[in-house]
Formats: sequence, structure tokens, C-alpha cells
Amino acid sequence: MKGAILKPRTESIDFYLKDIRPPKLVLSKQKETELTERQRNLLSGLGKLFNKGFAHLTMAEIAKKLNCSLRTLYSLAPSKEQLVLIVIERNLWSRGRTAMSAISPNMQPLKAIRTYLQAANVAAAKTTEAFARDLQKVPAAQKLIEDHNSYLIAITHRLLDIAVEKGEIGNVDTAAIARLMAGIGRDFSRPEVIGSLRSSPKQAADEALDLVLAGLTSRNQHRNNQFRSEESNGYK
Repeated sequence: MKGAILKPRTESIDFYLKDIRPPKLVLSKQKETELTERQRNLLSGLGKLFNKGFAHLTMAEIAKKLNCSLRTLYSLAPSKEQLVLIVIERNLWSRGRTAMSAISPNMQPLKAIRTYLQAANVAAAKTTEAFARDLQKVPAAQKLIEDHNSYLIAITHRLLDIAVEKGEIGNVDTAAIARLMAGIGRDFSRPEVIGSLRSSPKQAADEALDLVLAGLTSRNQHRNNQFRSEESNGYK
């Protein structure tokens, strides 16, 4: 099996995920720790402000809406684009940490995938059509989101490999399925998709994820039943 770790599965789930490197930070850990309470509050305010769309805003208008000086705003980032990137990154990292912490050490792989991706899909829950539309105009933002999505794919891929080794699912193309499963939340957060959904992006993503997982387990159950039937017929 390609990409699998061929070791006895005696360690906890997180043992097999720790070597997967997370995306590079826009705002370094040092700078993050050096942020003042005022700056953290401003970044939270920026997130709420940008949800209404940000392409039309100038730095001066952003400062006015947040009731802060331009100097304070520029202390966070040298441009509006950098502010957008920092806001996106903080949101993605927050959801990522929540998603990883939701995986308990002794979880079975498929349950871990469901728990992890549903927690990660919270990022889709707060995506507005206006925000998603303006994001498409910022190539650096698209690259940042792509990097984080690649990390989701890598985690999901590893967990699927473990699921195959444990016999939870059959010997499927785990790389392809990981890309499908981990990309659902992002795809449902696209501006051209949000308006067509009958539910929220997160709810739709969670439902689609459950369908994929159900298909994997059903396929494996069918193969097991077929094997037992053939084995039984062989003894007759």
C-alpha cells in the first residue's frame, strides 16, 4: 500500500500523525505571542468585518470601522492583503487545533476521520458568500487555503491508510479518497456553491462526508460477506 507506515498499530492515533508538517505560518509564533490584547481584539474585529466583504475597503476605512488609528492597524500588517492573510490564518489554525484535539488517542481510524473533518468543517460554517467572493481576488489567500487543505488531505490520507491496515475498509485508493473527503468543506465554501446549497456549507459538508464514509464501510462489509459466503460454499 503506497504511503503507508508499515509498523504494528500498537501506538495511539496521534503517534502516526505527528510527523506530518503543518503549513508555514504567515504570522510567526513569536509575533503571535507578542500581540497585545488590543491587537488581538482588533484581529477578532477584522474577522467579523471581513465577513461582510473586504475588497472595497481601504486601510483608512478599516481603521475607522474598528475605531483605531492607521498606525495601530499598520502595526499588525503592512497592507490590507497581509491583514486578510493573518485573519484567514488565525481562523484556519484555530480550527485546525480544535480538529486535532478532537481526535482521542484510542479512536478507530474512520471515527477519527469523521471527528477530525467535521471539526475542520467549522471553518466552512462561518464562510459568507461576500467573504468567499472577495477571497478569490487574492491569490496569496488562495495559496494559504490550499496549503492548509493539503495538510487536511495528508492527515486524512494517513488515517485512511491505517483504516486499510486495520481492515476497517478494503484496499482502496486512499490518496484519491483523502483528497475527496478533505476537500469537501473547501469546495462547499466557494461563492458559486454557497448560494446553491439548501443548508449551510458545514452541514452540507458533514452530510457529504458521512455519505463517503458510509460507502467505504458498506463496500467493505459487502466484500466481507462475499468472502464468508464463498468460504462457506467451499466447505460444502
